[in-house]
Amino acid sequence: QVQLVESGGGLVQPGGSLRLSCAAPGSISNIYAMGWYRQAPGKQRELVATIISGGSTNYADSVKGRFTISRDNAKNTVILQMNSLKPDDTAVYYCKVVTWGALEYWGQGTQVTVSS
Repeated sequence: QVQLVESGGGLVQPGGSLRLSCAAPGSISNIYAMGWYRQAPGKQRELVATIISGGSTNYADSVKGRFTISRDNAKNTVILQMNSLKPDDTAVYYCKVVTWGALEYWGQGTQVTVSS
């Protein structure tokens, strides 16, 4: 089973920063989009940010100006830099990859907790 490898979650104080990383194995080719979603307790999973092969990005309104998504196509890696974190950002963050052939892959999730 193909696994996306996520890293970088943890506990941070409000106003702090975290950097999430997700690497897709080389067996996943022709990647169209990479992105991050999150799910807080009792809530539905929601989009945080995505980046497509041409470099265009899309952000949830709640994270615009605070989060930055970037991608290294050669390494099949997507990075989410999260600054000015708020308690409302607390959630499990999931990486998602979509190929040009419309195949979808998800990571196992990494916990982000923003608390003083």
